[in-house]
Amino acid sequence: MMPRRKRLYVLLAILGGASASVSLAVMASRQNIMFYYDPSMVATGQAPANKRFRIGGMVVTGSVARKPGDLNVHFVLSDFAHEVPVEYSGVLPDLFREGQGIIAHGVLNSRGDFVADEVLAKHDERYMPPEVAASLKNKNDANPSAPQPIT
Repeated sequence: MMPRRKRLYVLLAILGGASASVSLAVMASRQNIMFYYDPSMVATGQAPANKRFRIGGMVVTGSVARKPGDLNVHFVLSDFAHEVPVEYSGVLPDLFREGQGIIAHGVLNSRGDFVADEVLAKHDERYMPPEVAASLKNKNDANPSAPQPIT
């Protein structure tokens, strides 16, 4: 049998290694977490300025602007209470269109525009990302005259 002191050292070494592994895993996952904000939260300053996050809402009808032959697209995202301008450079999903719910990943620039590096569109006319549907439902409950989202 091992003397008590040796067993204590082995136990402490195992506990130290396990706690170091857990703390490294938590730190790594904390850097990769991306929070969701709706346009109202962004407009009121609740969203981080220099950190990546997701924003979701409806693409405002008539707001999509792009030059022919250019991949830069500007559009406005709304939750029926506030609007946030979005800039995106890249190929939009085939299902992207005005008046539909989307989620975009990116950062907020110094002008208050959301600079997206990824845009996700819903896959059919009845689907809406859960975060967007909940956010729009809450905004519509507060403003009954706003158009109702399809969920």
